[in-house]
Amino acid sequence: MISRRKMMTMGAAGVAGIAGVAVADRLARRYGLVPPDSGGLYGPGETLNYASQRLLTRHSLAREFPRSMISKTPFANEVAPFKDDFKAHMAAGFTDWKLTVDGMVAHPISLSLADLKTLPMRSQITEVACEEGWSYIAEWIGTPLHEVLKAAGVLPQARFVVYRSMDTDWWDSVDMADALHSQTLLTYAMNGGDLPVGFGGPLRLRVPRQLGYKSVKFLTHITATDSLKKIGKGLGSASPEGGYAWYAGI
Repeated sequence: MISRRKMMTMGAAGVAGIAGVAVADRLARRYGLVPPDSGGLYGPGETLNYASQRLLTRHSLAREFPRSMISKTPFANEVAPFKDDFKAHMAAGFTDWKLTVDGMVAHPISLSLADLKTLPMRSQITEVACEEGWSYIAEWIGTPLHEVLKAAGVLPQARFVVYRSMDTDWWDSVDMADALHSQTLLTYAMNGGDLPVGFGGPLRLRVPRQLGYKSVKFLTHITATDSLKKIGKGLGSASPEGGYAWYAGI
């Protein structure tokens, strides 16, 4: 447990210039608030950003908008051409689509879309904030990720949740603060209808407290883990491997 005094010490270090960055980096490492992409030239900055936001805004909410502000023509950014197995799911109306939940859970499970819809549902009107300009506001409807983790019996040792698209090269991860956050949704509907394929249907993880690229489309697999070091290149997701930050808090 981090005391209030220690939190204030870390917060002050965050605004104390270059020397403060070094101090904050050391303190963040002491308290385990180090992102998986903390190495390299930008590592201290990534660590400072992540540790500061976790200490100061761990339970904050992404802004939710009134229905009148839903974007009239949301723009679906380009995805790779669909493979035959995805086309087969489309042709079948995604009735056989499965989400596997495994790793550090007591009861690994496999859920169909119909199964997911029996769990508690939440809707939110939030913005997909894209750093390349493809931002839009929509109503997202789905099952909070924490409900699925609860159903699988996530173990207390779990520190991260890794999530993968049907395209296994497209994956990402979040820490438990975002995994258990009330606004992190396994989204299967948008603006009152099924989630369109162009926007990640039939299933997409929405992480509205982070930039849009953290909201992976065509979701099929979730794994709870205590370490990201042996997954991919050990940077926490495919994003840092492509030059983006692992933690993309807004």
